[in-house]
Amino acid sequence: MTAPAYNDSSQAAIPARSGQSKWLDRGFRIVTQGFALAVAAVLVIIGIQVTINAWPAIREFGLSFIYTSAWNPVESVYGALPMIYGTLVSSFIALLLAFPLGVGTAIFLSEDFLPAKIRTPLAFMVELLAAIPSVVYGLWGIYVLIPFLKPIGGWLHDTLGWFPLFRTDYIGPGMLPAGIILTVMILPVITAISRDSLTSLPPSLRQASMGMGATRWTTIFRVLIPAGISGIIGGTMLALGRALGETMAVTLLIGNSNNFNISILAPANTIASLMANQFAEASGLQVAALMYAGLVLFLMTLIVNVLAELIIRKLKPY
Repeated sequence: MTAPAYNDSSQAAIPARSGQSKWLDRGFRIVTQGFALAVAAVLVIIGIQVTINAWPAIREFGLSFIYTSAWNPVESVYGALPMIYGTLVSSFIALLLAFPLGVGTAIFLSEDFLPAKIRTPLAFMVELLAAIPSVVYGLWGIYVLIPFLKPIGGWLHDTLGWFPLFRTDYIGPGMLPAGIILTVMILPVITAISRDSLTSLPPSLRQASMGMGATRWTTIFRVLIPAGISGIIGGTMLALGRALGETMAVTLLIGNSNNFNISILAPANTIASLMANQFAEASGLQVAALMYAGLVLFLMTLIVNVLAELIIRKLKPY
């Protein structure tokens, strides 16, 4: 007995691609590849140009520029340690506060805790925070945030003054208000990207977990967050990159002190604020020193983005 012959009509239904279609696909691939290479070229050109302008300071100070704290344009002595410390610590404070708030808000907005007619406006309002100019955040910080933090800063110093991070009196502008204003500024980035990562997960994950008897919170923390962790980490790293380079709001709130002080209650400075304050009046070696500081910031943000890409690749479930 011979097996019945089956007519595979699916292959016959696929039309042959024309030569014009193939050329269009190839042209599209070449154009998009050119755009990608152009972005990489712009990055390299920026790095080369900043390095050329910073070369006199690199030749003069070498690596000591990174770990010394003297910044004296009168005597042409420059060290960027206080600014590097201020950049890293203010960004770390922002990330420490914004990550749980952002991920928690993303979970709240992606799950059915509220009706869709309420969740959608809330999500829009959170994302609208990213559209507010940084100078507005800075002015809000001066007139609202700094006075609000005065009793909190006083309590931290009185209670935990034995700890180096709180050993100075709270006088207003300083690391703490700068870190909190950065928290508000990077919060919509973390929230929006984390929410998109969670809402893009297939509904079958939720259904399978709930079908096996898991509670909503078990489903969220044991299934959904691990499945969307790559997008959450990517959004967090992107927010960290913005915090490292933020200028105007931080300049208005951080105090712009070039003296190294480990306390987060004391005035401090960041690389971006230093460049914004001094570049207009700089000349000679000071310009090269500022460009050297800019090169350090450029490398810091580049390292953050490379680490983000490595973490995302490692955490991808496929």
